[in-house]
Amino acid sequence: MKGGQTKPEATSTDQRLKTRGRKKTKTTKDPNKPKRPPSSFFVFLDDFRREFNEANPNNKSVAAVGKAAGAKWKSMTEEEKAPYASKAERKNSEYVKSMQQYNMKLASGTNRGEDEESKSEVDEAGGSEEEEEDND
Repeated sequence: MKGGQTKPEATSTDQRLKTRGRKKTKTTKDPNKPKRPPSSFFVFLDDFRREFNEANPNNKSVAAVGKAAGAKWKSMTEEEKAPYASKAERKNSEYVKSMQQYNMKLASGTNRGEDEESKSEVDEAGGSEEEEEDND
């Protein structure tokens, strides 16, 4: 064998090469799941983007806005960043509450329209029981 490999080692390498280029299947996201909260920089970025677009109405470059915002954020002191950090903390606490509610709904089994499916199954099951009783 090549390079002193035993036969099982050589075949396992061949199997890895065969599966190497295959794409993984994408899992579907739950549309009811709450979005993650923005960091303090992204809270700042919302305000900065509005100001920047008012000052530079002809600018169409997203990269230019991002670079200018990043440069300003780096030059800011912790005291100047504090209001954005407090807003981000507030949004994070709201997110935690909504995630707890979401997880409780998942635990009880009422997510993604399962209620509608279960109702139709109950109706179908009820109808089939009545037919069985009529046949007897």
